[in-house]
Amino acid sequence: MEDGQFHTSFSKETWATFKAHLRPGPIQMLNLIRLRARAEYPDGRASTGAEAYRIYSDLSAPVFQALDGKIIWRGGHELTMVGPQSETWDIAFIAEYPSVQVFLDMMRNETYRDAMKHRQAGVLDSRLVRFASRENGLSFAD
Repeated sequence: MEDGQFHTSFSKETWATFKAHLRPGPIQMLNLIRLRARAEYPDGRASTGAEAYRIYSDLSAPVFQALDGKIIWRGGHELTMVGPQSETWDIAFIAEYPSVQVFLDMMRNETYRDAMKHRQAGVLDSRLVRFASRENGLSFAD
């Protein structure tokens, strides 16, 4: 956490920029998640961050799958080679959506929006980075 802040959702400005960049074709979203030891629900219910995130995942998966979203990579943190050693992640994955519009549709889905309260309760810090596909190559710069 280089800037001293935790991040659990995007700003209105970032959301507006995301929506303004509608383009055809799939998008990939890199998700890096650091969970809370204890979830922070507004009603004070007892839960771990992992339990709250699992509820979010279980509730949101049918919406994600119905929109033809898929997880194209998932991994577990082993070692930070470059960057702050304190920046570790409990969950890391890349989700692919058929289009920007599909991601927007998911975010507007009532079931998904209801599931988000569990994500917010369980997540301490996160990164969500949008990428565009490029052709594979034989070197790092291709």
